[in-house]
Amino acid sequence: MEYGKRLWDKVSVAPYPRKDSDISSSDEEVAPRVMACCWGPGKPPITFVMLDSFGEIVDVLEAGSICLKPRNASDTQRKNHDLQNLSRFMTEHQPEVVVVGAVNLSCTKLKEEIYEMIFKIFEDNPRDVGHDMDGLSVKYGDESLPRLYENSHISTDQFPSQRGIVKRAVALGRYLQNPLAMVASLCGREKEILSWKLNPSESFLDADEKYVMVEQIMVDITNQVGIDLNLAANHEWLFSPLQFISGLGPRKAASLQRSLVRAGAIVSRKDLLTSHGLGRKVFISAAGFLRVRRSGLAISTNQFVDILDDTRIHPESYALAQEMAKDIYKAIIGDDNLDEDDVEMAIEHLRDKPSALKSFSVEHYAGDTDRIFKLETLYGIKLELMQGFQEWRNKYEDLNQDEEFYLISGETDDTLGEGRTVQATVRKVQPQRAICSLESGLTGMLTREDYSDDRRDSDLTEKLREGDVLTCKVKSILKNRYQVFLTCREKDVRNNGHLNVENLDPYYHEEQSSLEDEQEKARKAKELAAKRFKPRMIVHPRFQNITADEAMKFLADKDPGESIIRPSSRGPSYLTLTLKIYDGVFAHKDIIEGGKDHKDITSLLRIGKTLKIGEDIFEDLDEVMDRYIDPLVGHLKAMLNYRKFRKGTKAEVDEILRNEKQETPNRIVYGFGISHEHPGTFILTYIRSSTPHHEIVGLYPKGFKFRKRMFENIDRLVAHFQRHINDPLHESLSIQSVAAMVPMRSPAPGGSSSGGWGGSGGGDGGWRGPSDRDHSSRGGRTGRNDYRNGGHPSGTPRPPYEGGHGRGRERASYSGSRDSGRSERPNSSYGGGSRWSSDNKEGNNNNNIISNSKWETFPGAKVHNAPGEEAFPGGWGSGDWSAGGAASGGDTANSSRGSVSKSSSKGW
Repeated sequence: MEYGKRLWDKVSVAPYPRKDSDISSSDEEVAPRVMACCWGPGKPPITFVMLDSFGEIVDVLEAGSICLKPRNASDTQRKNHDLQNLSRFMTEHQPEVVVVGAVNLSCTKLKEEIYEMIFKIFEDNPRDVGHDMDGLSVKYGDESLPRLYENSHISTDQFPSQRGIVKRAVALGRYLQNPLAMVASLCGREKEILSWKLNPSESFLDADEKYVMVEQIMVDITNQVGIDLNLAANHEWLFSPLQFISGLGPRKAASLQRSLVRAGAIVSRKDLLTSHGLGRKVFISAAGFLRVRRSGLAISTNQFVDILDDTRIHPESYALAQEMAKDIYKAIIGDDNLDEDDVEMAIEHLRDKPSALKSFSVEHYAGDTDRIFKLETLYGIKLELMQGFQEWRNKYEDLNQDEEFYLISGETDDTLGEGRTVQATVRKVQPQRAICSLESGLTGMLTREDYSDDRRDSDLTEKLREGDVLTCKVKSILKNRYQVFLTCREKDVRNNGHLNVENLDPYYHEEQSSLEDEQEKARKAKELAAKRFKPRMIVHPRFQNITADEAMKFLADKDPGESIIRPSSRGPSYLTLTLKIYDGVFAHKDIIEGGKDHKDITSLLRIGKTLKIGEDIFEDLDEVMDRYIDPLVGHLKAMLNYRKFRKGTKAEVDEILRNEKQETPNRIVYGFGISHEHPGTFILTYIRSSTPHHEIVGLYPKGFKFRKRMFENIDRLVAHFQRHINDPLHESLSIQSVAAMVPMRSPAPGGSSSGGWGGSGGGDGGWRGPSDRDHSSRGGRTGRNDYRNGGHPSGTPRPPYEGGHGRGRERASYSGSRDSGRSERPNSSYGGGSRWSSDNKEGNNNNNIISNSKWETFPGAKVHNAPGEEAFPGGWGSGDWSAGGAASGGDTANSSRGSVSKSSSKGW
């Protein structure tokens, strides 16, 4: 199943988004122009390939000296020549995004050179730069798939005269433009896709077992996305997913492809049946997934192209869709005397103004007529009329720091994690430390304290020589600097306590042999939760009828900011949004529903007419995501990608900053980290002399809150902090001040004194700790062929289909989504909210409660937190606060209580 999950994550990604200013109604689905770059050692050299919006090669540039460190005048001349060529290359072709294959540490230098070239172009030749290059970004890309393509038969067929590195760069850029088509191109007769290493355990699967998973996943995603036939007819590499369309297969797909290429364009789905040789049964299965729109050669046709042919609505439901569109249009214009010629006008009107459909009630329209039996189809029609083939895949996201580190180093968490044994070669020796190199090229740092257990060893120059090979253990990793801190102390080398035991047998250690007891506890907890879990009648891309445990399990391998909306155990007037803050850190937010008829059980199970978060009121979940969650998660991701953000617990961040302080003793070092005790907040840690000090930074949709002030971005916050570091401590919010005001409590399991469906108390909700959160009794069965309960080889819930007619290639088409048909918004990859509670995988603490109205009653409130008239800064709204989850890095006595001297002269 891990193999399936990894493949699903790789394939179910939307193309790299174009800038809003580059998107028009006619080319909204055209991919950006990509400049792909692959590093070469000299033979072959570093190569740049420019791809147009359709993935075709426009130009190729070889620049082998661009990263050269000049040693003489000849080297300088060659490097300047290559830089000038690159400048002309980029100015001429105006790329919208640059992707660099991440294969070794030289790629970091290559990326820096490209950025310097971009700045130089803007500075020296601003008139030559079009708006397409505004904000041009350089991204890292994974070369594992492009290297398979480079050596595949399909690349030889498509580019017989190009060098291997050019083919690799083409695949690197095409994956950014269309991940599905790029992966599908390796699923041909040679099945090169089976050589793509995605999980260490996949070696236990034979080729047939792996390809069954590949086929099932590719079928699901391909039919979810559809294929633009006219675009593919002019760019044949886009035909690669065609074999996975329902009703087709490799042979039928190849025959249809040849027919479409000969014709050059198609203007109606019906032509597939009459002119392109599809049998009736095949047509019925495939038609809803084959898009016919004005693209490719058809963009200039004078023939009529039915808008419905560019939707997931099956041709058998066209009459129903036309009738529905006509009825809505009549109600809008107030004219009941429309003839058949006005149907197309009605559909165009609804497509241009989807807001007209937003308030349209499908259930009311179906009424007591025969349409009630087509209710799910009507929901799908409504969704497709608003936006045909709406994007359901996950949004493209940049690689995080861990992914970049492991791609560039060539290591994995198993080969280079904390506690792993490595071989290091000494390159430079100083009295207090030795600088080493690892086999992967990473820099290793060995301090005098970590060299030996004998504290009398005061000078490393007496113990080590350049070229010495040491057996060390990894102490910590500074991934943004590609540095590994090592230890050679005998007690550390012998100790296996820091080893990653994720892949070890649970009985490997005697102290970990209580697995059966833990499983029994989990089983009983799920049985208890089954009595409280109440599924809801809500259809939305972000809603699932799952419990807190299932939500956290589903989000565990997702990126920070991903979220799930689910039923709340507090009752039918609440929903809960579960958000992944960071790896192992989750938060749960109550959303209050209003406008319900409590005497009608059906009304209780449906979503409320209003939704309330704090003092903000929203009309529906789409508005919650647009106005609240998306900006909130934008700030979350900005912090996680900030140059001074440090991964790890508070103690680990302290250690990193201590090491930085040793390197630059005359500077005040600082960094931001995740607060594991109060998810949704960050810890600002700084060291002036030797003691780390900590302050809390709150996260809000409007920005970051620090010392009672709101900042739109992190740079302004940092500038304010640097100017006011000498302010008295009582004007800031330290971790100790928070702890002083938070009394501990332990609510009863499932505890609610208000009766009803259970929950965490009365009032309007607030933070709920791990003792309060929902538990599930639903099994986690997701076998390969188990399609019940969303079972899927990827381990994730299946993409929604309207019809629900099977999952194989011969399944019927669909015209919408069973699970998301009532949604009027695409699947968002962001999540957030206010009044969060938290869960941390590493452990659970009791709840800490801070009530706005009673801050003055807590011990030390006025001493430690004078500005504390507002809510705890980690909140995204107002209300009652408590924090749950494990405190991964607890506060020490000296963390921020000491006064800060105003006379310090240390710089930044």
